[in-house]
Amino acid sequence: MSEAQSISADPGTASELTAFQRNILTILAEEARYGLAIKRELEEYYGTEVNHGRLYPNLDDLVELGLVEKSELDKRTNQYELTEAGAETLLNQFAWEFEKFTADETRATALKELLE
Repeated sequence: MSEAQSISADPGTASELTAFQRNILTILAEEARYGLAIKRELEEYYGTEVNHGRLYPNLDDLVELGLVEKSELDKRTNQYELTEAGAETLLNQFAWEFEKFTADETRATALKELLE
């Protein structure tokens, strides 16, 4: 399993994913993308090169978990798209994070303003 983490036989929750995998899901939440476009987004976020040997095994894991759908754009290029299960996984993660973050009223207000 990628990222030195094993995922249980009942996968799909954000707590079972690495931050790298959750970041891939977040990128795909915006729109379907091919592998190199995902790689570029991750490199922009991390500010460093993302190795193909790290990206593609993680994409394959997310496909295997049913969180991402892989389709062929042409004979050399695959497209990756967030599934409903992937979107639900992200929503569950956001709900957990927001619950923890908004324990303080000032932070809750800041988050509400950000969402507007």
